[in-house]
Amino acid sequence: MKRPANVVLHGPESTGKSTLGARLAAHYDTRLVPEYGRLYCEVRGSETDADDLVSIMHGHVALTEAAREQAAERGARLIISDTDPLMTAAWALMGLGQRLPALDAFTDVGDLYLLMADDISWVDDGIRLHRTPEARARFMALSRAELERRAVPWVLVSGDAEQRFAAAVAAIASAGIA
Repeated sequence: MKRPANVVLHGPESTGKSTLGARLAAHYDTRLVPEYGRLYCEVRGSETDADDLVSIMHGHVALTEAAREQAAERGARLIISDTDPLMTAAWALMGLGQRLPALDAFTDVGDLYLLMADDISWVDDGIRLHRTPEARARFMALSRAELERRAVPWVLVSGDAEQRFAAAVAAIASAGIA
């Protein structure tokens, strides 16, 4: 059984990752790995420390492995992840102002990252924190820098919902994943 590729949505909060992730998972008839950090914060609150972020990393890893196993059993070629530990590393820089060794040690990176541009309106859902244009721009820069630091394959996805979907499908096809 071949291990399905992992296409990861990456970028600041309120940039359409969850919406695009659900649409891509339906399009490719595969598993969507939910954003573990959101699930964690819905239960424990949005104030996180280093230990919380490491716990979030472990949650991401567990959900991803389960999704990969389920997708492989169905013969799917890929899974879609609504963030992963690289996004948690960007969160550590944004929220704590520091890198965390446990996050830096994470090596099971995605096969393709779709970096979601911050060119859509911010939506308050009670969990998100970084609403100002300055905070969003800083988070976007940190998100991009993490991908560049890791030297992983990534594509910037921008525009409205239809443009984002089309760009994501094109990037996945170009990467030879689906």
